[in-house]
Amino acid sequence: MSVLQIPTAEVFEPLLAPSRYKGAKGGRGSGKSHFFGGLMIEDHLAERGMLSVCIREVQKTLADSSKRLLEGKLADFGLGEADGFKVFRDTIETPGDGAIIFQGMQDHTAESIKSLEGFKRAWWEEAQTASARSLNLLRPTIRAPGSEIWFSWNPRRKVDPVDLMMCGDERPTGSVLVTANWRDNPWLTPELEQERLDCLRMQPDQYDHIWEGGYLSVASGAYYARHLADAKNEGRIGKVAADPLMTIRLICDIGGTGARADAFTIWACQFIGKEIRWLDYYEAVGQPLASHLNWCRSKGYTPERAQFWLPHDGSTNDKVYDVSYESALRESGYRVTVVPNQGKGAASARIEAARRLFPNMWFNEATTEGGRAALGWYHEKKDDARGIGLGPEHDWASHGADAFGLGCVVYEEPTVAKKRDPRASGVGGWMA
Repeated sequence: MSVLQIPTAEVFEPLLAPSRYKGAKGGRGSGKSHFFGGLMIEDHLAERGMLSVCIREVQKTLADSSKRLLEGKLADFGLGEADGFKVFRDTIETPGDGAIIFQGMQDHTAESIKSLEGFKRAWWEEAQTASARSLNLLRPTIRAPGSEIWFSWNPRRKVDPVDLMMCGDERPTGSVLVTANWRDNPWLTPELEQERLDCLRMQPDQYDHIWEGGYLSVASGAYYARHLADAKNEGRIGKVAADPLMTIRLICDIGGTGARADAFTIWACQFIGKEIRWLDYYEAVGQPLASHLNWCRSKGYTPERAQFWLPHDGSTNDKVYDVSYESALRESGYRVTVVPNQGKGAASARIEAARRLFPNMWFNEATTEGGRAALGWYHEKKDDARGIGLGPEHDWASHGADAFGLGCVVYEEPTVAKKRDPRASGVGGWMA
């Protein structure tokens, strides 16, 4: 048995011992891929005849695979045909008739995946793109005695299947996970360090995700990307407590009931002087009003402390229950204000109001994470062929962003209205 002496960064040492599942997550420049590439070669030297597969969710060509990285490792270690390694177009043969192959999981079916039975190593690179279907196909297939499944990835969203599996409260038996970033790499090149510093300077809204392994909290070009980055850098995302003497405002975007309904969202906030303090965020899909009210009461947002603010469709009857949210909430004891229809350009007005007010905003970090994720993703739909914007993209993020924007309109409009005409009807209640 041949043994390689491979220098290993300290952060990866927990992954050297045998484990059923091994995971390394983090940002660029950490050396995750190089660690697993070296470990793959070392394991094939240690055990003759081993079969391994390098996986991506989608692999249209070998250029999308880890093959080139492994070829580079063989060159770095000075290994070649005399040592039992032969590089072919789509396979690397290893000592003792072993092999390393490269495949895309999206191409597999329940039948074709059986071809991987007997494989002892499966390395899933860019695992943040792994689908739940593909994971469920692979895991029971790699089952030879002593087999291991490896994952390396730059986290994208908490709900990505690999994050749910490797980072959740319930993890697979025999799993080891490390987090590695640029500062853990003792061989970080000057070129990579300069790229990191340039990203920090030129793309501060993307830096945490790209280099620090943070979740993708802001989409490139998102309406509030820079504003969220500024709030984080200025310490306005942290522990924010409610003022017990002030009204809690529950700002909503209306969803509905039924499996295909839009999300119903609530931002809980307080207006304290010039500050907007975002205390909490709630989102549910297809649930009845009772579920939303249960959440409010569990948080202490009772009719005695809180009041609701609904968009103009809050007075429209639900298609399933044939009752409006406004009337149902009033029957539950809450004070309710329905904000009038803002007409054409309402979405743009909400966005501009939010941007102007962002420097005065504070977010309770622990309870607004889901809402901030929506704000960070909320972006403009583009016509790439003509190079023009088509207004806000209507997707999973738009409901939370719409409620947020409505809250900003609620904050601004009464002040403007009072200056114009302090006797205007239907306005004073907005600041009550």
